[in-house]
Amino acid sequence: MPGPARAVLICALLLLGLTVTNAGVAQTVSPDFQRAEVLAGMAAVGLMLVAVLWTRANPKSAEKVPLQGEQGLLMADQFSENQQQELAWGSHMLLTATPAASVLVFWRHQVVLRRGLISQEAFEPGAITQRAMEREQTISLVNTTLFPGRAEFDAMLPSLPAIVVCPMGKEGAVIVGGWSPRCFSRSDERWIEGWTQRLRTTLAAGEASPVPPDSA
Repeated sequence: MPGPARAVLICALLLLGLTVTNAGVAQTVSPDFQRAEVLAGMAAVGLMLVAVLWTRANPKSAEKVPLQGEQGLLMADQFSENQQQELAWGSHMLLTATPAASVLVFWRHQVVLRRGLISQEAFEPGAITQRAMEREQTISLVNTTLFPGRAEFDAMLPSLPAIVVCPMGKEGAVIVGGWSPRCFSRSDERWIEGWTQRLRTTLAAGEASPVPPDSA
């Protein structure tokens, strides 16, 4: 609970305690006294509600999960300079401007980029990634422990707590893994979707057939 909310809650409890004590030691009970007691009780309850709402408006951020992996960058080297710059710039921005821990780009049946915390396991899109590509809709796994199909992303990085799969049509997808459950906001998802659309245009403009990092 934030410090200001805790202070409000303490004041509310103190006021409620004084109200009860005052009612207990009163010698006579008049209508005016009763109205004062009711108003004091309502004020105490109102302050408690303020403290609760204050806490819910400023929730404690989820702690980062200790992920297993090595920091690195693997990128297909047969793209044009412009395409490589787009891959490098966009993945860097995702890792620095969002709670992303790992970024993987899958394009035309090949992994063309791994960045952030990475593993050396060969990645193949499973049911969740395929569904995102077929429907051309972003799929967000806010807490992977609730999704039995999360194992398909273990080759990207084991035990990722949150994952966003953003398709590039039916030709590929940008997959972003987060540091903690529910770490990606709606704003983060829109940012990922925007860069994915731009990346799709950039990659589709080239004719090169990149060699996937997994095959090295």
